[in-house]
Amino acid sequence: MAARKRALATTEATKPEPTTNAQDQPAPKTDEPIAPPKSGLILKLCLFFSLPYFYLIFYRYKIESELKRPILINAGLSLAGFFLTQKIIPVASRYVLRRNLFGFDINKKGTPQGTVKVPESLGIVVGLVFLVLAILFQYFNFTADSIWLVEYNAALSSICFMILLGFVDDVLDVPWRVKLLLPSIAALPLLMAYAGHTTIIIPKPLIPYVGLEVWDLGWMYKLYMGLLAVFCTNSINIHAGLNGLEVGQTVVIAFAILIHNLMQIGASADPEYKQAHAFSIYLVQPLLATSLALFSYNWYPSSVFVGDTYTYFAGMTMAVVGILGHFSETLLIFFAPQVLNFLLSVPQLFGFVKCPRHRLPRFDPQTGLLTGTNDGTLVNFFLRLFGKMSEKSLCAKLLIFQAIGCCLCFLLRYFLTGWYK
Repeated sequence: MAARKRALATTEATKPEPTTNAQDQPAPKTDEPIAPPKSGLILKLCLFFSLPYFYLIFYRYKIESELKRPILINAGLSLAGFFLTQKIIPVASRYVLRRNLFGFDINKKGTPQGTVKVPESLGIVVGLVFLVLAILFQYFNFTADSIWLVEYNAALSSICFMILLGFVDDVLDVPWRVKLLLPSIAALPLLMAYAGHTTIIIPKPLIPYVGLEVWDLGWMYKLYMGLLAVFCTNSINIHAGLNGLEVGQTVVIAFAILIHNLMQIGASADPEYKQAHAFSIYLVQPLLATSLALFSYNWYPSSVFVGDTYTYFAGMTMAVVGILGHFSETLLIFFAPQVLNFLLSVPQLFGFVKCPRHRLPRFDPQTGLLTGTNDGTLVNFFLRLFGKMSEKSLCAKLLIFQAIGCCLCFLLRYFLTGWYK
């Protein structure tokens, strides 16, 4: 989380400048480059992610060529998107700084790093590259009469709408009550174009009490989809405040979604079910790749801030893949830390307890450690539970907690399969 500051016009700026000779004029300032990406960290992450990915797609499951081919083409485009995003971020940083769209790192206040102007809203780069990749992929996979093309374009429309509204939020800094409405507006293209089923499977232990095995919710299902989009986008946005936390949690969840989809494709014999999970992969692979590129600049110490543009974009994209992939229940379990953070935040978010603008821990410039406050966030809860620690260590622990939550989701699915549903 950054305390954003913009340059304000002063009365002196309107005064005419005295004329001087050309030789007396100072040389124009050049834009200072941001720190280079943390390539070593990203290389380790890519190697870690690649092992289970290639194991599942090439060895563990016999995935049909008509599904494997577009998945690998999408992976190739996503890899290109990773390098493209890494190249564009430094260029975009200079432009946003010129427009006074920057922030100061509150968790470094009182140190030299706390006075550095950090470029803000670089999530716009990730969102634009993602959209270009997703649109180009249509050439390789969808025909003009494809039944999936309408929903695919509707999904991209919602994501694009969310990127726009997120950037508007970064520029105008809209109040919280408006932030809650933005995902509802962005989800409209998806809700209007959705032509899939609106039924849910009743858990087996509840069938004797409900009297149904399948329940058609009708319009209530679309309402549920809209609420899921609102939750996913805002839950990423409020679980923030540390260098790398917003992007890091997205990377962990996106990778878990990718592995889940591959496992479902490999274990199922239903062609439509497989296609739904492949559809999810087509969107989550470019999300993962472009987010890793942003993570290389946003990890501690951050060279850029992601802004609400990225958190809204990432949350909406994961909501879309969960809805159209028909695994919204699993998605919510992947979001377990975000659910916990939301529950901790309810008293402040709904005005029962005073809510400060930045619910961040206290930073001690002498020791470089963070101390938890009484604010209802998972960040402060971890500090109250484990004691003072550095920002980097705290973020690493929170991301490990996120990964543990995703692993528990896979274990739950394994043990409950056949009994729950």
